[in-house]
Amino acid sequence: MRTTVTVSDGVRLAVRVHGPQDAPTLVCVHGYPDNAALWDDVRRHLPQFRVVTYDVRGAGDSDRPRRREAYRLDRLAEDLRSVIEATSPDRPVHLLAHDWGSIQAWHAVAGPWLRGKVASFTSISGPSLDHAFRWLRSGLRRPRRLPAVLRQLARSTYIGFFQLPGLPELAWRTGLVTALVRSREPAEPAPVVADAVAGLNLYRANMPRALGRRGTPRPVDVPVQVLAPRADPFVGVPLQTELGSWVPDLRVRCVPGGHWVVRADPARIAAATAEFVTHVEGGPETRRLRRARRNRSAQGRFDGRLVVITGAGKGIGRATALEFARERAELVLVDIDPGSLAKTADEVRGFGVEVTTHRVDVADGEAMRALVDTVVAERGVPDVVVNNAGVGLAGPVLDTTEDEWRRHLDVNFWGVLHGCRLFAARMVERGEGGHLVNMASMAAYLPNAVLPAYSTGKAAVLMLSESLRAELGVFGIGVSAVCPGFVATDIVRTTRFAGTDELEQQRRRRRAQRLFTARNVRPELVAKAVLRAVERDLAVVTPTVEAKAARLLARWAPGLVRAALRSR
Repeated sequence: MRTTVTVSDGVRLAVRVHGPQDAPTLVCVHGYPDNAALWDDVRRHLPQFRVVTYDVRGAGDSDRPRRREAYRLDRLAEDLRSVIEATSPDRPVHLLAHDWGSIQAWHAVAGPWLRGKVASFTSISGPSLDHAFRWLRSGLRRPRRLPAVLRQLARSTYIGFFQLPGLPELAWRTGLVTALVRSREPAEPAPVVADAVAGLNLYRANMPRALGRRGTPRPVDVPVQVLAPRADPFVGVPLQTELGSWVPDLRVRCVPGGHWVVRADPARIAAATAEFVTHVEGGPETRRLRRARRNRSAQGRFDGRLVVITGAGKGIGRATALEFARERAELVLVDIDPGSLAKTADEVRGFGVEVTTHRVDVADGEAMRALVDTVVAERGVPDVVVNNAGVGLAGPVLDTTEDEWRRHLDVNFWGVLHGCRLFAARMVERGEGGHLVNMASMAAYLPNAVLPAYSTGKAAVLMLSESLRAELGVFGIGVSAVCPGFVATDIVRTTRFAGTDELEQQRRRRRAQRLFTARNVRPELVAKAVLRAVERDLAVVTPTVEAKAARLLARWAPGLVRAALRSR
């Protein structure tokens, strides 16, 4: 249905309404230099809602006032109120807005225009101007935030250009600005020049006024979801998402894509919006929405996160599972030993969190593929994967058989690689980040004649982790390698000592066990380091004193380390 809404100053707005009359109403507000056609593909993915789109003043089929003052935010907020009152007079609507559409929607929901008329607000690539300038000013006085502020100022230089008389109009009419936009956003179609020229008044009427305002931004008392594109060349993620206590009921979801992600990935935008709107309308809060919560007291640091842990039956894996459970994470536990796996799962359930178990040999690539498919189908894409499963192997290289080498690397390296590759691919596809934790060891950077196979495998894990960190960072996926030293676990009891008979193996295991338990470093210490690595996105973590010292020496005195560890 097409209609026209005439607002108080006589401007006529072109409005379109799609979808079932009795469905929840979603009002979409476009930005600059777009018109309502921006939402066409998103709308097609939302047949369950009544979707309202309109050309804001100055764009599309709506009127284009000549006076700059006609584009002030107060006037735009009144336009939005008029559209809502005309299309959904008796039921609050849900807002979905992009760029300048978001800027005006923030202004409207924080002010008196929309009280009682809005049920939720999803914002994309457009902050409140009051908040944006406050964030910039405060960031200039805070050294830790200063780099983000400077990057944002560099992104925003075009705003200064748009204040100049005549030149921006000329740049649009000659195609220069269109070419610049396409150099940053190749998929963006050429805007309507008349819309772009009229829309310059948005910047000229509002930016100087916002720059001069001081004080605390007005709070927003409706549920808000921010979808922040990671590769937006104009609006950085921090500017959109660091909202403090100004928005008490806030969800933040970083998504892949650039400024015009609405056009480039409409299915993702529609799905995230529908998930949020459905919850606000009374539906269940999904795990993804719980994970996205900000500014509300959570039951634990990892409430709403799904965590997969391999080798979860004993030792560090078990301790890590319990630590995540204390912080309210949902868990998927994997081990080859069903007895120890069941025991860990029973302990985890004591914290009241959801847990499932899978008996899998991580060295088996097909079994790991089946595990990933099952986890994603039943529980969703995990937020954290801890590749912890491992076995011990000691003895000289010349005494270690090919079969021993192969089995050891199948578990200690290929098991980690399977977990990284298979789960990371699903994280990338989901587009909302994640974290991989790979259990290495201080043996990874200590060349020695006692544990050559073990050191080789763990060194490969360490380099894999650092390489993956470089590769996956662009997708918002962190990768950490945890390198403990001597920890009191059961790994020594199952370690093979190559080239020895069973009696000698038992003797060496007892001697090694005394070494590993001498300082009584518990697996819980490493488990806490794992959680810290995820929270702080740390590249390499050395939880124990000897691991820290060994890494320092290996970096600054490698010759000394080689001499000390040389076989006598």
